[in-house]
Order: sequence, then structure tokens, then C-alpha cells
Amino acid sequence: MAYSWFKAFHIIGIVVWFAGLFYLVRLFIYHVEANQEPEPAKTILKNQYQIMEKRLYNIITTPGMLVTVAMAIGLVSTEPEVLKQGWLHFKLLCVALLLGYHHYCGRLMKKLAADECRWSSQQLRALNEAPTVMLVVIVMLAVFKNNLPTDLTAWLIFALIIFMAVTIQLYAKKRRLDKEKLTAQIGQIPQEQS
Repeated sequence: MAYSWFKAFHIIGIVVWFAGLFYLVRLFIYHVEANQEPEPAKTILKNQYQIMEKRLYNIITTPGMLVTVAMAIGLVSTEPEVLKQGWLHFKLLCVALLLGYHHYCGRLMKKLAADECRWSSQQLRALNEAPTVMLVVIVMLAVFKNNLPTDLTAWLIFALIIFMAVTIQLYAKKRRLDKEKLTAQIGQIPQEQS
């Protein structure tokens, strides 16, 4: 019975943690893009994003991470023989990378607050894809364990994920170019009228 409780809360923790990670970097993107706004909008937006980032990181994302890790320890304690399986070693490596990503986001948040972040919104969009890839790998390992499929279907799913990530990046680039074009057009209107 303990295993089921640990597993249920492990899954809940994962959902909360990933929801926070996905939205946190999205807020970073908006925070960076606020630098392009005129005053006072720039200051107002940056202050608001800073508040949202801190709350998301401290109240949702970090507790989600802690629940995930604590329940994973509980799961392993109920079935310690699982530690001998290769799929779990790779999954734990992925989780370690994800923990590093989580803490790096905390550092980025502090740099954004101090106006020391040098990441562009485009670079942050690419960074935002990392937890998606990690989520797919971790879930696949948890579901298939040592029998991870390598057939055509698996490769098609992998290709679909890559396609989605590329499409998101292209869409973001299109939006940025459209905004720049609109800004340039608005800047020309007063000159033409005079």
C-alpha cells in the first residue's frame, strides 16, 4: 500500500514541478522582452514578472521538485532491488540533469532581477525546450524500463517531438519579426505625415 501512495504523490509532484519549469522560463522570456518596451511600461512589466517568477519558483516549482524527489526515495525504499536496473540509472542521470536545470533557472531568475541576464528571448525559448525533452525521456524510461522501443513508431514519435520544438521556435521568430516590422511601420507614420 505504501508503494501506491508514494507513486501517486510522485506523479503529482512531477506534474507540479514540470508545470512550474515550463512556465518559469516563459516568464523569463517575457521579462527579457519587457526591455524593448518604453517607460513606464518597461519598469512595471519587469517588476511584475519578477514577482511572478519568485512566487512560481518558491511556491510551486521548488515544492513540486521536493515532493517528486521525496516520493521517489519512498518508492525506492519499498523496492530497493530496482536500484540494480540499468534503466533506473539512466533515469536518475536525467533527473540529476533536471535538478541542475531547476537550480540554474533559480540563478537566471536572480540575474534577471539584478538586470545581469545576457540571454536573449530566442535563447530562452530554446532553453525552455530542455524540460520537454527530459520529460519525454524520463516518462519513456519509467514506462518501458529496459524494453525501450526502438522501432519505427518510437522514431516517429521522437521526430514529432523534434518537429514540435522546431515549429515553436519558428513561430516565435515569426512573431518577433512581425513585431519588428510593425514597430518600423509605426515609426515611419509620423515622418510621412509631416
